[in-house]
Amino acid sequence: MPEVSVVIPVFNEAANLEPLWAELRKVLDGLGRSYEVIFVNDASTDESGPIIKRLAAANEAVRYLTFEKNCGQTAAFDAGFKAARGEVVVSMDGDMQNDPHDIPALLGLIGEYDVVVGWRHNRQDSGFKRFQASFARRYRQKRLGDRFHDVGCSLKAYKRECLDGLKLFRGLHRFLPILFEWEGYRVAEVKVNHRRRTKGKGKYRFWSRTREAREDLRAVMWMKKRRLNYRIKEEG
Repeated sequence: MPEVSVVIPVFNEAANLEPLWAELRKVLDGLGRSYEVIFVNDASTDESGPIIKRLAAANEAVRYLTFEKNCGQTAAFDAGFKAARGEVVVSMDGDMQNDPHDIPALLGLIGEYDVVVGWRHNRQDSGFKRFQASFARRYRQKRLGDRFHDVGCSLKAYKRECLDGLKLFRGLHRFLPILFEWEGYRVAEVKVNHRRRTKGKGKYRFWSRTREAREDLRAVMWMKKRRLNYRIKEEG
């Protein structure tokens, strides 16, 4: 069984997959720990599927899942988490904007913490997208009272036990740091590198993402209000 599993959702990222694997492999080989990389193909319509299959055929550490139809990033993470066999599970994007060289720093904190989340403190996005993210963070923190700078960063590391029994709903993967902290897990946030997208196209559109983010936040606000919050004082 591998010590580390890396889960990567993929939708139409054909130009990024081989350079991502080459870079990721060097980093993971340097850990001195056994690992697996699981690509979750979210019904890509480009050459992502054949490329992933070639990588898996040539490298025993590479596994893949292919969806029958496009189901979105949350579903891809959920499927990858369920398939992962590692003691620690790392999640990241397949667009090369997350830096694999940050993975050792995240893994180094697992043990002291149960979950380690990346904070893209120097985001390489357009000015409008950075404004949008900043506004969304302030709005979320006002409603939920959380302390996190960047819950939307896909680069995260989890102890296996955190993910066992996890029930995700569409869009809620972005709120996992908050949800885990509510459950009493120790969650750390660390600064990570963020790179410009140089190949392929972004998958999010402003209005649809804004509408869905509001719906997701309302759901989490309801969960905060209605969640069970008790401690056992005595047991006999």
